Amino acid sequence: MPGVERMMLDRIGDEVARATSLVRYAPNSTFPAHVHGGGEEFFVLEGEFADEHRTYPVGTYVRNPIGTSHSPRIGEQGCVIFVKLRQFNEEDDKSVVIDTRNAKWPLPLAPGVEAMPLHEFQNELVTMIRWAPNTPFKEHTHPGGEEVFVVEGCFSDEYGDYPAGTWLRNPDQSSHRAFTRDEGALLYLKAGHLPDAE
Repeated sequence: MPGVERMMLDRIGDEVARATSLVRYAPNSTFPAHVHGGGEEFFVLEGEFADEHRTYPVGTYVRNPIGTSHSPRIGEQGCVIFVKLRQFNEEDDKSVVIDTRNAKWPLPLAPGVEAMPLHEFQNELVTMIRWAPNTPFKEHTHPGGEEVFVVEGCFSDEYGDYPAGTWLRNPDQSSHRAFTRDEGALLYLKAGHLPDAE
């Protein structure tokens, strides 16, 4: 649509597909009303997303279950969202809206590492991770894999550095030893949802 651009990160299928993308809306742009045939999950990275239901400022996490619908209407700021489509379990029917910028960080995972749970269903766990500067985390394995989007800062492991704006996927049973440097990191993390290793 005019004023709406998409950067595809991952796709399984054709135009109607299981997809992970960045979507950028120009200021004062709109998108037609649509139904979420396989559910929609997104995180507002920049600006402010809005629809007929409410306004979602930067830092907001949203889950729209299978069968829900809306008409995006973007204001003067424009916005960028990290969005995952058609990736819901049919039994996962919980709507979620969390403004992570104003929510509490209830779970210390390790010294300098905090977690904010956003959603959990069966093996799938979605969490924000806030990581203090120059903080190591023990070597660990990812049962069911993990996807990470680096919202702020940079995190690293023995394989490389991942600055803000990086998306990566680690498969089932992968492992690494992660840490941060001087800038620390804020991460969107989705874990336990990828196919088992064969």
